[in-house]
Amino acid sequence: MARYQPPGGRGPQRNGMLPNRRQLPPPEPAVRQRALAALLLGVLSLLGLMLGLGNLRRGIFVAALTLLFAATAIWLGVTASKIARRAGTARPRWAVGGVVLGAFGLAFSALWLMVLAVFWPQLNAYYTCLNGANTVAAQQACHDQFTNSVGSELSVLQGRR
Repeated sequence: MARYQPPGGRGPQRNGMLPNRRQLPPPEPAVRQRALAALLLGVLSLLGLMLGLGNLRRGIFVAALTLLFAATAIWLGVTASKIARRAGTARPRWAVGGVVLGAFGLAFSALWLMVLAVFWPQLNAYYTCLNGANTVAAQQACHDQFTNSVGSELSVLQGRR
């Protein structure tokens, strides 16, 4: 019995092997640099969120800056892929990674800014209380006060009083 040959006469392929695709030329150095910049900005956006949110006042600026870094990473990664596709070259290696990391950074920094906008009075009172707390009991009292105030804010947001 004869083996099936697909149209185009490629002949039989070994089991599990895909037919050879046309190799695209590598992207231009400027496009590769754009993709690498996207990846680095995506990493910086996540790193900034992890390291810079310990202080409440600084957290606002860090979240806004990481939001900007993340949006720039997404833009650079998408445009690097588009430029490479238009030029008929291979997609730059780090473009997709920059877009993915930028999307995570954008989502987390936007979420953190929304939390700050909704719970600013409670967070401000909590950090002020913690700065004045010298004992473990006082810190626990600050934590209890914060938990109660956030719980009441959540019930107001859900429509229950």
